[in-house]
Amino acid sequence: MSQYALQTASAGRWRLAPKYLPLAATVSLFLTLATFGSVSYTGFFSAQAFLNLLIDNAFLVIVAVGMTFVILAGGIDLSVGSVVALSTMVLAALVERQHWSLWLAIPLVLAMGTLFGACMGWLIQRFRLQPFIVTLAGMFLARGLCYLISIDSISITDEAYTALAQMRIPLWGESAALSLSALLALVVLAVAVFVAHHTGFGRTVYAMGGSEHSATLMGLPVARTTVLVYTASGFCSALGGVVFTFYMLSGYGLHAVGLELDAIAAVVIGGTLLSGGVGYVLGTLFGVLTLGIIQSLIMFDGSLSSWWTRIVIGALLFVFCVLQRVFESGRKSG
Repeated sequence: MSQYALQTASAGRWRLAPKYLPLAATVSLFLTLATFGSVSYTGFFSAQAFLNLLIDNAFLVIVAVGMTFVILAGGIDLSVGSVVALSTMVLAALVERQHWSLWLAIPLVLAMGTLFGACMGWLIQRFRLQPFIVTLAGMFLARGLCYLISIDSISITDEAYTALAQMRIPLWGESAALSLSALLALVVLAVAVFVAHHTGFGRTVYAMGGSEHSATLMGLPVARTTVLVYTASGFCSALGGVVFTFYMLSGYGLHAVGLELDAIAAVVIGGTLLSGGVGYVLGTLFGVLTLGIIQSLIMFDGSLSSWWTRIVIGALLFVFCVLQRVFESGRKSG
């Protein structure tokens, strides 16, 4: 082999594959923000402070994982925030007003969210409707159903439920602990990573996002997968609602307003292309953690309004959308 060939092979060995660039950008941004916070503020990045990022955003991680599959398949789901709110309302009403056991109420809520997502997926697939319109209708429907249950907040005072919400799992000694909600988020994330990269369903999702027509010509189960991605999103939204009640210990029709936009932002910042077909579930975790660390930086600063969180997230979205366009142009030209 010539010296030139050896040099080329050596350079190629260390070159990052283009498909990993969005994920690498997200991880680099998170590490940069974490380093800045650690240098600027005392105690910013202790073990428990890092775990608190996951604990405080566990419900968003779960919802964003479901959203990742939808966007990877080339769709969108605007109903997730409303389904979270509806889940909190149904759960609070069953536990507090009907005195159901939480072990019966929680599975019912999860089944309700799953069915809601499946219905939207079926409508999109069966009648070839735009996901934006169908899920927008689902958003209004779920939010409106909240107020049929109650126009006021319903507090959850059940002792078993409160104990579950306050449970902490020690990791090493007493210096760091994880909540049940964070543990659920990690389990959902692990399952999603396996499904996305090691199952036929995951491969079909990526193929659909690349080109639904091509996926159909290859004989892939496009219709079934379309229904399943929205079913999975509905399940994740309902589970996110259950986890949300662990924080709020209440059900309310105004819970999770705008959560669908936070979920989409986390997925995009996590490196998943809005056009579908490219992205990683693990990137979504870093997208959520990046949103959380921005909020933490602003809180530690103390002199900035909380609205700066939205300003910074908006600026980041602009940057990542531009990067996505550059990445797509480079991929097509290559």
